[in-house]
Amino acid sequence: MKRKIALITMAAVMALSVTACGGGSDSGKSASNNSSGSEVANKDKPLVWFNRQPSNSSTGELDMTALNFNKDTYYVGFDANQGAELQGTMVKDYIEKNIDKIDRNGDGVIGYVLAIGDIGHNDSIARTRGVRKALGTGVEKDGDIDSAPIGTNADGTATAVKDGTIEAGGKKYVVRELASQEMKNSAGATWDAATAGNSIGTWSSSFGENIDVVVSNNDGMGMSMFNAWSKDNGVPTFGYDANSDAVAAIAEGYGGTISQHADVQAYLTLRVLRNALDGVDVDTGIGTADDAGNCLTKDEDYRYSEEERSYYALNVAVTEDNYKDFTDSTKIYDKVSKQLDASKSPEKKVWLNIYNASDNFLSSTYQPLLQKYDDLLNLKVDYIGGDGQTESNITNRLGNPGEYDAFAINMVKTDNAASYTSILSK
Repeated sequence: MKRKIALITMAAVMALSVTACGGGSDSGKSASNNSSGSEVANKDKPLVWFNRQPSNSSTGELDMTALNFNKDTYYVGFDANQGAELQGTMVKDYIEKNIDKIDRNGDGVIGYVLAIGDIGHNDSIARTRGVRKALGTGVEKDGDIDSAPIGTNADGTATAVKDGTIEAGGKKYVVRELASQEMKNSAGATWDAATAGNSIGTWSSSFGENIDVVVSNNDGMGMSMFNAWSKDNGVPTFGYDANSDAVAAIAEGYGGTISQHADVQAYLTLRVLRNALDGVDVDTGIGTADDAGNCLTKDEDYRYSEEERSYYALNVAVTEDNYKDFTDSTKIYDKVSKQLDASKSPEKKVWLNIYNASDNFLSSTYQPLLQKYDDLLNLKVDYIGGDGQTESNITNRLGNPGEYDAFAINMVKTDNAASYTSILSK
């Protein structure tokens, strides 16, 4: 009888130790405990895709084979559509608020140029659509807003966009996308900041004071254009990622940026692996508090799609009103800043790659955050930096997956998940 009472008491204590916060995840799934890399087949080890969701680069259709590679496979990124809408709204609000100084030549036309990161990247597509939707310049194609670059559009006759309108200060203005292009360098790398800096030079020579606003799919390209031309000419420039230099530049005329909650993304990238390695519910330390008290708030910090096996951090607009709160882009999130007990979560080895070692956001914001969280989560992470051009530059360095307990993969192209899973399946 005493033994029975003890068992009941122990069960009650264990039940009370798991405290929900933020509503919990929809997943409700448990992961297997990978006790050591040598005891688990590579194909069964925890895997997280991050930053670039496995998908068809032409259609955006998710690669569900990659997302279901094994029962401990997930994607971690951010809510691209929510962030894109925020960016578009931020630009529109800025124009309306500052209309007296926006129309630089007083012609009644608000002209903007757009730096596109990668025409085949879902995030880039979403951001282009978000801006065009908010400014009324989008043209529907195949049931959604066309995201194709237009080259130049001085006379407003481009077919991929149309002239929009905006009312501000009691007057109606035309909004026109004067130019847009994919920022790809001669070696094939996309999201290229140097190419964006060169492009704004070409565009300013062509359009001069007709350029009233500069918009970019990310801060790396945005800051390149800002430093090369926009700052000196007093033209507001809008980016995405909330990189430290972009946030600081808001005080100097940078129009604004979007924080994709990199602190939450970096945490989730490693946390889902940690949970799988420990054999605990995947929601532990995410929507449900862990023993240390780490816990995020669902629908405020992140959302989870069970169907897509994907965690999405939620975005925040960063403007002149709140930019001082975002000056340190590598500060870990207070809600998930507690050290895990090494006796319960012993050190495990993780292989993690960054698609391009030169990418501004990933190298200056994401990786420094990962390196802080890997200590808190007791993970020994090998960081592999790619060249941003070829998948083989990365996969050639995954020659001995057996020495790792888990994997975090950031692809060069969203189509190429099989390049990695084929190695892990051997």
